[in-house]
Amino acid sequence: MKKLHVVLIVVAVVVLDQALKYYVKTTFPLHASQMVWGEWFQLYFVENPGMAYGMKFGGNIGKLSLTIFRMGAVVFGVWYIGHIIQKKYHNGFIFCAALIFAGALGNLIDSCFYGMIFDKGMVFNPANNTYGYYEGLAALSSQGYASFLHGNVVDMLYFPVIKGHFPSWVPVWGGEDFEFFRPIFNIADAAISGGVISIIVFQKKFNRHRQQQTVGHTIETKALVDDATQVS
Repeated sequence: MKKLHVVLIVVAVVVLDQALKYYVKTTFPLHASQMVWGEWFQLYFVENPGMAYGMKFGGNIGKLSLTIFRMGAVVFGVWYIGHIIQKKYHNGFIFCAALIFAGALGNLIDSCFYGMIFDKGMVFNPANNTYGYYEGLAALSSQGYASFLHGNVVDMLYFPVIKGHFPSWVPVWGGEDFEFFRPIFNIADAAISGGVISIIVFQKKFNRHRQQQTVGHTIETKALVDDATQVS
């Protein structure tokens, strides 16, 4: 796979991700939803100050640390993708790596810049150690709701395919409601998860290709050529 192909994959994922985030951020009030395909596929607008699928840790310090980690991962990803292209890794592996990189970049854009370019967003309140909600529609503005590196990631893809409650005899969760699939995510999260899962599923195929490449390179570079082996 050529570098141009990887660039096109990354650009496509990031553009789709950012376009949908902008649409939802400026069209939906926080926690508003819209049916897309029945009740099992909805656009449900939430803001996520933490990791993928709504996971959080460490309050404002944790968020800053996460954003810096994302920046480091993106910088490393640029080098790593160039490396695996040069080493002629399996095209499928390169495609998966491009998806993971694109997803990380998409969420990094939110974390770095959304607090600076939108007038409304969830802001951390140290008094109660939580993020406060806001009302109304957000809009682009030079007066942002947070500083650089402190923006929230926009999530909206919601698939409540199955809803019900656990029977009373089930340990721990007996009588409680359950829902599958509960997490709300975005295109960037989907790209990261899809890339990671595909690498796990097809790792044998990717490793076999890599081993064949290594063996072929070894035979090519270490073959003994002398007067006795030359063919006239």
